[in-house]
Amino acid sequence: MGNSFRTVYGSVQPLDWLCLAPHPDDAEIGVGGTLIRLARAGRAVGVLELSRGERGTQGTPEEREAECVAAAAILRLAWRGQLGLPDGALADTPEGAAALAVTLRTLRPRVLAVPHHQDRHPDHFGTYHLAKRAVHLAALRKADVPGEPHRVSRVLLYQGNADIRATLLVDVGAVQAEWEAAVRAHVSQFTGAAISETVTPEIVERRRARQMYWGTLARVRYAEAFELEEPLLVDPLGL
Repeated sequence: MGNSFRTVYGSVQPLDWLCLAPHPDDAEIGVGGTLIRLARAGRAVGVLELSRGERGTQGTPEEREAECVAAAAILRLAWRGQLGLPDGALADTPEGAAALAVTLRTLRPRVLAVPHHQDRHPDHFGTYHLAKRAVHLAALRKADVPGEPHRVSRVLLYQGNADIRATLLVDVGAVQAEWEAAVRAHVSQFTGAAISETVTPEIVERRRARQMYWGTLARVRYAEAFELEEPLLVDPLGL
């Protein structure tokens, strides 16, 4: 098995953060503000779409890929790619896990952001379970996948269509304009009125309302939420 992913933007390189997105636009909606903040700070940030969104009601796979490229420039991503798994059937399979494990060994991300397993969309919780197996497989020296073993340091769960138990909040108030522009880059997913500069798409309004809620908990205006499955070690001197 060779590299199963395909690069659509940037260049293959070791990444500080990699976001796994079941479909085009999931990364922008779920963690776009955090990715922008990281990229602004000089971190190497990437997004991997597991599917091309070919079963989506709106937009063709070709249109959606072009939108991913446009959004990647706004996010300032170092790399964006496609794994090419079937839309509507993302699940924990040996073949899918091996393909993702090869990708992890190649990109060698330190932090991995994945959809929460409680999401109502089958592809979202399927991505979570697939990622769990692939992270384990990528670290095994005797695993039957190409590449040098790589252990992801931290896996963060991000919010999709359901509430999560936020254990990590990121202030995204300063990057709201860029975040909205990145979401709007996926123009095929909106009606004509929704992409007008004077009309805010409903998904932006809904997500911003969530960001305001999480921001209230952190005493900032807007925040993105993550859930940790393992305790986070914090230096008390930095508190």
